[in-house]
Amino acid sequence: MSRGGPRADRLPDSTLALLAQGYGFLPRRLLQRGRDVAQARLLLQRTILLSGREAARLLYDPDRFVRRGGMPLVVQRTLLGVGGVQSLDGEAFAARKAMFLSFLGPERAPETAELFTTYWRAALVRWQASGRVTLLDEAAEVLCRTACTWAGVPLPEQDVRRRTVDLRALIDCEGDPRLGYARSRLARRRCEAWAARLVDGVRQGALYPGEGTALHTVAGFRGPGGELLDLHTAAVELLNVLRPTVAISRYVVFAALALHGSPQWEERLRDDDEAVLPFVQEVRRYYPFFPAIAARVRTPFRWRGVDFPRGRRVMLDVHGTNHDPRSWESPEEFRPQRFGTGSADAYSFVPQGGGNAATGHRCPGEWVTVEVLAAAVRLLTREMEYAVPPQDLRVSSRRLPTGPRSGFVITGVRALSS
Repeated sequence: MSRGGPRADRLPDSTLALLAQGYGFLPRRLLQRGRDVAQARLLLQRTILLSGREAARLLYDPDRFVRRGGMPLVVQRTLLGVGGVQSLDGEAFAARKAMFLSFLGPERAPETAELFTTYWRAALVRWQASGRVTLLDEAAEVLCRTACTWAGVPLPEQDVRRRTVDLRALIDCEGDPRLGYARSRLARRRCEAWAARLVDGVRQGALYPGEGTALHTVAGFRGPGGELLDLHTAAVELLNVLRPTVAISRYVVFAALALHGSPQWEERLRDDDEAVLPFVQEVRRYYPFFPAIAARVRTPFRWRGVDFPRGRRVMLDVHGTNHDPRSWESPEEFRPQRFGTGSADAYSFVPQGGGNAATGHRCPGEWVTVEVLAAAVRLLTREMEYAVPPQDLRVSSRRLPTGPRSGFVITGVRALSS
């Protein structure tokens, strides 16, 4: 695909351009110029930028890349937490990933979707009475309740709102980047202190989560050397279950937005359950979610005319790869039918990472995401009626993370009798 040689960004440092352009930063330097690889300086570090199926396959080669130090520290201190599974490699990663798979595997995902459905139906009563609902806010609260119940985390009713707000703040740095970062840092500290108390409570015998729940498993997990995780790391990993589940609220809103823009699909999904999974997968492909995946070079090599020196940070454009015309016909069109049975190539379809979720760094929570989103689509099309009043539904590519500017407001909510 590359036209001409790979070129470095002309700016001495492109961090401000990244903040200004959001999801458009990487495609402007890669996909829109017909390149698989480019170079830039981000946060004062030389960085290699990648896009496309072959680039994704490259990045997930453990012989060439490591994850330790891949994500910038500002992301670790807000979104991911320091010391979590995303930054591990080798034996330590395999052991930690197996822990997550024990409660996030495909056989457990339907449990989460069932809880989500239960809490959504309960919220419908409140939505009917309120008259006006911002779906992004309400879906996040439903998902916070869902995540905590499923993970074995006690969540008193008086704490629901503040836990939802804090977990969302780990994901969302809207507005002034400096203020957004400060809010996220403070929320990270509060969340980690809360999660550490929960883990310590289990270890001290003061809390009794169900066996096999995330809280029970994280609290008792021992690494390859037989040691328990320190409280901070255990807190980070527990939050790596709760935070991504709340983040699905953005996909729920994108699904509602897609239904609003495609009445023919809304009608079809009411009666055709086989159409739900392709619709869900297209929502995940079409709309922007996590912007990039990062790693560092383990072993020096050369690819597409670019030298990859040891230790160099490399970033894969997730949204651009999901919209690469070499992998997707008419990628800027919303076409659920492109997924057929819902299957997709593991390196061209990378909304939550590429490769094998069971053995590599692809997100193990992907099965939960798909099941919960499918439940949301069924609820939106079969169990409720609502109106979408005039509002700003534009999705800005400059916001990280993005979504409809209004949060997707609905009115006149009415539960349908089964």
